[in-house]
Amino acid sequence: MAVDPIALAQDLIRCPSVTPADAGAIGVLADALEGLGFTCHRLSSDERGGPAIANLYARLGDGAPNFAFAGHTDVVPVGDAAAWGGDPFAGTVENGRLHGRGAADMKGALAAMVAAASTFVGNGKPAGSISFLVTGDEEGRALNGTRSLLDWMNARGETVDACLLGEPTNPDTLGTTIKVGRRGSMTGRLTVHGTQGHVAYPHLADNPLPRLVRLLQALTDLKLDPGTAHFDPSNLEVVSIDVGNTASNVIPAKGGAVFNIRFNDSYGSASLEALIRKALDDAGGGYELEFEITGESFLTPPGELAAIVRDAVQAATGLIPDYSTTGGTSDARFIHHHCPVVEFGLVGQTMHKVDENVAVADVLALTAIYQGVLERYFSRPLP
Repeated sequence: MAVDPIALAQDLIRCPSVTPADAGAIGVLADALEGLGFTCHRLSSDERGGPAIANLYARLGDGAPNFAFAGHTDVVPVGDAAAWGGDPFAGTVENGRLHGRGAADMKGALAAMVAAASTFVGNGKPAGSISFLVTGDEEGRALNGTRSLLDWMNARGETVDACLLGEPTNPDTLGTTIKVGRRGSMTGRLTVHGTQGHVAYPHLADNPLPRLVRLLQALTDLKLDPGTAHFDPSNLEVVSIDVGNTASNVIPAKGGAVFNIRFNDSYGSASLEALIRKALDDAGGGYELEFEITGESFLTPPGELAAIVRDAVQAATGLIPDYSTTGGTSDARFIHHHCPVVEFGLVGQTMHKVDENVAVADVLALTAIYQGVLERYFSRPLP
């Protein structure tokens, strides 16, 4: 029986699955997939620390090739609930739009995936397998989500041949953008120490702030690269400067700053860290610097998988989407180590905003696109 993507999306939205809570969302998805004949593994992981995360691996078939849909059921907080036009978790449909936290990012896409699979499987099981990789830990630190799911799959010998991730890739119109990679992200925490003292007696103190300013100037003056064939230029942004000084007559003992770099395939995190440290060393003055790497840049060179998605998009919308690597990070940064992965989902204009919503027509069109992807993938000549 074909799944109604709007009804399923509403059921998912009505689960207030703000990271790391599951609130029943994985169960809703698993129940729908089990009704289609998928074997579902509801998993929980806390192996990398932090709270336990609900994940799901579902598979129909046991042969190759194995085509995977991937996504996440967790959502960001609603913020000021009073600012919403209604209950953020009601999943209402009004004036042709589906409202609620997660409608765009990305419960609408998950529902479209299941609905597409239901129609495709209703016409006959594929010569291969369809699987779903779903996590409840994408919007958080991603410690126990997709990485843990992939580890579990590896331990069982489960392999995936191609993957479509349903992040909201389209800026304003469904059908314009397929993501074939993402820039990497790393955060630097810079600290400069000095000696606290009275501002009237500076010779008895050592003010760290002029050195901090000089070091930050060296970072903001740094020209990283002009961009590459598939990527925008890398950029470094100072996001916080912290002293913690509440008095105007005290020279502080230390100052700190935080900066984030979104980097393309000109660098790996190690080579970029070396470049940053050299710039700071050249500027002079002692400092402490710690880095947190959220993800390396990656690219799935446009090929068969991207072409299949592009053709399905064009057939459903009449538009020829661009291949893009813009935006933030996604769980594709983990999946690409295992198989080719591209991303295509709904319009992201309202994701993470108050009154998040998507057009009902877009969810239905996305369902047709995903069904078209399955048809094209499993009808192509096998290698």
